[in-house]
Amino acid sequence: MELLDIGAHGLHMTIHPLAAASLTAPFQGASSGWSARRAGAGLTRLLPGVLLCAAVSGAAFVLQSLEARLLGRAWLETLVIAILLGAMIRTSWSPPARWAPGVEFSGKILLEVAIVLLGVTVSVGAFLAAGPALILGIAGVVVFAIVGSYGLGRVFGLPHRMATLIACGNAICGNSAIAAIAPAIGAQGEDIAASIAFTAVLGVGVVLGLPILAAWLSLSPQSFGVFAGLTVYAVPQVLAATAPVSSLSAQVGTLVKLVRVLMLGPVVLIVSLLANRFDDGGMEVGRARREGGLKIHHLVPWFIVGFLAMMALRSSGWIPAAALAPASQAAKTLTIVSMSALGLGVDVRVVARAGVRVTSVVVLSIAGLGVMALLLIHVLGLR
Repeated sequence: MELLDIGAHGLHMTIHPLAAASLTAPFQGASSGWSARRAGAGLTRLLPGVLLCAAVSGAAFVLQSLEARLLGRAWLETLVIAILLGAMIRTSWSPPARWAPGVEFSGKILLEVAIVLLGVTVSVGAFLAAGPALILGIAGVVVFAIVGSYGLGRVFGLPHRMATLIACGNAICGNSAIAAIAPAIGAQGEDIAASIAFTAVLGVGVVLGLPILAAWLSLSPQSFGVFAGLTVYAVPQVLAATAPVSSLSAQVGTLVKLVRVLMLGPVVLIVSLLANRFDDGGMEVGRARREGGLKIHHLVPWFIVGFLAMMALRSSGWIPAAALAPASQAAKTLTIVSMSALGLGVDVRVVARAGVRVTSVVVLSIAGLGVMALLLIHVLGLR
């Protein structure tokens, strides 16, 4: 059983039935008589996985402290160490089902809360300084990335559906885009699984490599935030990639990434209107729309709305200055715990099973996206 996979809006997992029960148990009382016992049982199921993520996070913090003491500085931040430790554990050990609920909760719910809290700390000045040119540039990069990735997929002989899933996932927001696009084109389960499998490992590789690339390219904190926001798959992964560089990079990167995410709705709508081109087998598109559906919470996740709301409250002065530092620290702590869960969801052996064609298309697509991001930074004069 694969417990987890990395999502673009966060960390999405293949949830074991026990995990699903654990996550819903604390909230089922509205119609059937909520009880403290039921809530306690739900929290008990979450505890092993949450403690595992917390332990990995604690070990990452200790290793970072040792690193700083021995080497004079922390070359790898706690966030990155947490991902690496989690991935090492997951690759050598498959956690039993009882761990799944807490890891799911840590990797998804806690991370979404962290993203909302991050909105309290974000300054929109650096983002707005570029004006509408940046927003139009982001939209242009997404469009070109979809077209280019789809073309690469077809050149490498991938089916229409597979090429479409990879293109949209690469250009917008990884697994969440794949999940939203799949019912619109009637994608089969194996297409979805193959598209997602390699994204999990590649996404972590991008997170680990970007800070090194930023130093090599001599990118400023603002330009690196734009670069990371345009190339990293998931909002939380943007945090992991940019936090080791600077808080400004994290703020700008998150805002740029959110603009990409908000393009998911229009893209899904356009793809669904063109879905009649994908009628060569697979599930019936109409049935997929009725059963899977294009639902508003898939297109605009709640935590994005929460992030924007917190950012608006901060900008309007309704959040006191004394609350900014605690909110920032809470967001950082929750993100580290969530990065441990992200690592626990990555089995690096999936690379060997991804297939040469899928691997080539995804790697070349992300490289092309990086080139387009650098061109946009150059055009906007952000270097």
